[in-house]
Amino acid sequence: MSAFGVGGYALVCVYFIVGSAVTKVKMKQKQEEGIAEARGGLRGPESVWGSGTAGILCALAVITGCTPVPDHLWRLGFVASFCSKLSDTTASEIGKAYGKTTFMSTPPFKLVPRGTEGAVSAEGTVAGIVISTLFALLAASIGQLAGFMEVGVCVLAAFVATSFESMLGAVVQGKKGFDWLTNDVVNGIQITLASIVAVVLGHAITI
Repeated sequence: MSAFGVGGYALVCVYFIVGSAVTKVKMKQKQEEGIAEARGGLRGPESVWGSGTAGILCALAVITGCTPVPDHLWRLGFVASFCSKLSDTTASEIGKAYGKTTFMSTPPFKLVPRGTEGAVSAEGTVAGIVISTLFALLAASIGQLAGFMEVGVCVLAAFVATSFESMLGAVVQGKKGFDWLTNDVVNGIQITLASIVAVVLGHAITI
């Protein structure tokens, strides 16, 4: 709120509400299949860091004024980070609930059961893009983004980051020697990438 005002705080609240709600979609079915979020979708402190670190860093950059990057670009990175995480959560949960054809996100793109780490589905991917677009439009409507160009930047940054997260999950997550790469660490990498992509693209379209 100190960095981005009531509108920025409201976006975090919307992310939390929608992200929590989508986790509950067909929860009983997902539990029966063994692919539901642990603890019925309840999040712990580690999930907060995995979802909010990039946004926190963007806010601190604005509050401290310690970088040469203009505040509006940090705001863009802030929104993109939550666009990306909400897109990822929605894609995962909708994919696990409604996915008909699920395949790995890396070659040879073999078919796998839904809920497999690093897998994607058409249903989940579309849902993720739709929710990130709606979130970015909401951000624009309350003055957190400056028009449709920045909306597009956030949606693109979210797609790039969530795609990378899926590939990272498929290639190394859970593999020997990568025990430290937990889901929350991967999420932190994802949202940081989304922020970086958004800031770079935002800079590119303003020069």
